[in-house]
Amino acid sequence: MTDSPHRIAGYDRAVYRTVARLSTPVLDKPLRRVSDLANFSKLWFLVAGAVALCGGPRGRRAALAGLTAIGATSLVVNQPIKKLAGERLRPDRPGLGVPAQRWVRMPSSGSFPSGHSASAAAFAVTVGGLLPGLRPALRLVASVVAFSRVYTGVHYPSDVLVGAAVGALFGRLAARLALRRWPPPQPNDKCSHSGARARRETRTRRSTGPQ
Repeated sequence: MTDSPHRIAGYDRAVYRTVARLSTPVLDKPLRRVSDLANFSKLWFLVAGAVALCGGPRGRRAALAGLTAIGATSLVVNQPIKKLAGERLRPDRPGLGVPAQRWVRMPSSGSFPSGHSASAAAFAVTVGGLLPGLRPALRLVASVVAFSRVYTGVHYPSDVLVGAAVGALFGRLAARLALRRWPPPQPNDKCSHSGARARRETRTRRSTGPQ
């Protein structure tokens, strides 16, 4: 049992090194840009703006709920969780073999868990829960953000996985609260109202017909 943390850390570094050895220069620049764009949730503010602009009232509500989920998640991840985790040191990129052309600025905060991954999951799960049509695209973008944090060398895989799990938890909660506050329209209700109105009009025509 006492060896478990060391064993997990060993697996973590092994996966990190495997990603570092990936020979994919075509991805270096795009993933650096994605990682940088996700700083301070800039990427998600842009997505929220597009959703609010194009999605009507439901889009605006979903965007608001998604940004609220990011705020709550960031507050919890960047304060109590990172402190409870003991401010885990960031990976040693040169020592672990991450090519320098992949590097982005190394944050000064603790490594565990990943705030970028937490925010990405929180937004994707919240907005995807309110607008199911966007769910696949949002999950894909959130996954790319999370992977970019390992690819650029600023996080271990476990940082990203735990961050994403925390963000997804907050996202599910935010989506549930938003659906309770703003229930989606029910097509069946509209049909039943239309049917009842049609039946009333039919009865009226019959009662006022030729005598």
